[in-house]
Parts: sequence; C-alpha cells; structure tokens
Amino acid sequence: MIIKPMIRNNICLSSHPTGCLKAVQNQINYVTTHLAGGLSPMEAARRAPQGAPRLALVIGCSTGYGLASRIAAAFGYGAATVGISFEKAGSPTKPGTPGWYNNLAFDREAATAGLVSQSLDGDAFSSEMKDRAIAAIKEVAQKAGIPAQVDLVVYSLASPVRTDPRDGTLYRSVIKPIGAPFSGKTLDMMTGKISIATAEPATEEEIAHTVKVMGGEDWELWIDALLAAGVLAPGARTVAYTYIGPELSWPIYKNGTIGKAKEHLEKTSHVLNDRLARQVGGAAWVSVNKALVTRASAVIPIIPLYISCLFKVMKEKNLHEGCIEQLVRLYRDRLYTVEAARNASRVPVDGERRIRIDDWEMRDDVQAETKRRMEAATEENIFELADVEGYRHDFLEAHGFDVAGVDYEADVDPSGI
Repeated sequence: MIIKPMIRNNICLSSHPTGCLKAVQNQINYVTTHLAGGLSPMEAARRAPQGAPRLALVIGCSTGYGLASRIAAAFGYGAATVGISFEKAGSPTKPGTPGWYNNLAFDREAATAGLVSQSLDGDAFSSEMKDRAIAAIKEVAQKAGIPAQVDLVVYSLASPVRTDPRDGTLYRSVIKPIGAPFSGKTLDMMTGKISIATAEPATEEEIAHTVKVMGGEDWELWIDALLAAGVLAPGARTVAYTYIGPELSWPIYKNGTIGKAKEHLEKTSHVLNDRLARQVGGAAWVSVNKALVTRASAVIPIIPLYISCLFKVMKEKNLHEGCIEQLVRLYRDRLYTVEAARNASRVPVDGERRIRIDDWEMRDDVQAETKRRMEAATEENIFELADVEGYRHDFLEAHGFDVAGVDYEADVDPSGI
C-alpha cells in the first residue's frame, strides 16, 4: 500500500509505518549523542549518575513527550522500560495509529541495542491495565537481571475520555473557556489561511469531567497501585507534564477547562511528593514543558498561530527544541544532574515546586516578539512572520510523514514495521 497523509480540519487520519520508524530512530540518535555522550546504552548505564533510572514505567508512551521520555530513559541511561498506550493496530488494508508504529519501532530498536522493554496496549485508566503493568514490571526486571522496582514513573496520558474503574462512569474532556466565550485568530497550517475561531464557555459538568479525565486522579491511582504492589524502588521519582503558556492563550488554556485539570494535576504532585517521601524516600513533580505540535494542539483555537510564530522566533534566536530536545534537557539538566540524581531536593524548581523547561519559550524577548507577530499576522505575510512550514513539518512528522530519507512512493505493509 502507498500511504499518503489524509488531513481533515487540522487532524491527520493516516500514518506511515516507515516514517514513524525513521522518526523514532532519529530521536534515539539524538539521545545517544546528547545524553549518552555517544555511548551504547549499556555503557551509558555504567557511567550514569547514581540515582539515574534503571527501570522506567511510562504511562502514555507512544507519541510526543511520553515517547521522548521512554527513549531518553532507555538510550540515555540504559534503563529497562515498560510502556503503556491505547492504540489501533495496522492491518493489511488500513494503517494503524502513529503510536502503534512508534511502539513497534521502539521495541525493535531497544532489542537491537540489548535493552529490555515491553509495550502494553489498552486502557491505562483501567484497574486491569494497572495489574498488567505490575506483572510486566516483574517480567522485564527478571529479563534484565535487576530488582523488580521502578525508579522512574512518567505520567504522560493524553486522552479525551476516561472510564472511572471504581464505578464505571464515563467522562469526556472538552477544550473550552470558562465564564465567557473566547474568540481568537487561528491558523490552518496546510494552507496558511487565518480565521477567527470561537469557543463557547464550558458548563460546570464539562469542567468537572475535564478534571476527571486530565487531572491527577488517575496518576494518584497509579502510584498507589505501584506502592501497594511493592514495585516502587527506594527513592522512586514520578513526573507528569503540564503547560502554562502566555497570557494571550490563558482564556482558552490556563483559565479554561484544561487549566482546571492542570491545577488538579499540580495539587496531586504535592500529595504524591509527600506520600512517596514518607513511604519510599521518593519525590513527585510536574514539569512545565514548551509548546509543541501535538495531535491535540492543532485543534485548540489560537494555539496553531501562536506555535507557528513562536517557532519562527525561537529558531531565529537558536532556542528552538522539539520533544526529544526538551526531554534530554529535563533529564540531563534537571532530574539527573550528579547532585539531583542523588538528592531530589537538588532538582531545580520554581516557587510552586514545578520543574520549568519552558524557560526559553517564556523569556521576555521571545514572548514580546511572538505577540507582535501574532498581532501583525495576515494571510499575506503569515509565511514571513511565522514558521508555517515548520509547524506543518512537525505535524506531519508526528504521523510518520515528511521524514527525511523515507520513500513515500514505495509500497509498504501497514500491518507492521
């Protein structure tokens, strides 16, 4: 089958197995160079700072920051990994989701490098998946010849729905403002067309549902399940990802339904930090990450225009990062410096105890220039002021398209890699 991108309303409905494989390999190569210092994973493990991960669990492992987290732990520190995601498998007649191919690629490359990994497919919110993950942790540890104790748990789920395992209630998240409608410029990155997007305010029920899906409740259930099973290592660490962004996006993001969920996530980090400190001498954080092109961000009003302008500014200032660059910096310069790896209190945080790797994005000069360009943007000058091509590339690359070195006219088997 020859697979081409099928895009509708800033949503890509197809993915390319060979492109996904190549994109995963590119991320692995970046980690090998910039985190492992050119060493093999086994050599990197021997030279890693004391306290670096040996066994990592990544909940939401298949794309974006979750995939980058898993690659960085495995190929940067030689960690064995268990990854969890909910994907649609490819068949001989239809492509699967990009995350399906990414997981296949990761497991293949990990095995080639001598790393032990296991990818689980299913509903991460369910009690069944928590039981499956605990069993997988023990299996992976046995194969790797290490204790069955996870020392890094990354929570990076991005799902629109969640079924509460305790009572079976289905919750659906929404991306809406609170209190008043929101209108703002948005961008079709395939055409460069600028339009005004409007979102109506959320109901109280929609706010509550979004917090249930995207807040910290499930993260806490995961940590409690791992503690109860005795599979968290002494000093175990856990991190979840969040975003704050500029004030111009706050009505639809920070002060909207997503923001309410992220507030809950941050509060949960403090609860978990206290619990882990008491029970295993561990710690928990949220990491505030940079705005990047994801499958979700492309449909949030104002965000595509903001990201396109931001990318142009940050590239001009030589500050731009993608997911893998962000995660290398998180691990290398925050979580696992020589001092921080040994002592969690040495991990640098802000006044709210958040790790900040959005620091370059939020620099005053970057924000001022990005805002100026957004205000000045028209369909006539958008390609001059914003990095529409870069946004489009990242969007397509996340689905295995527009990856250098891939022959997109070649016949491929969509059922696997």
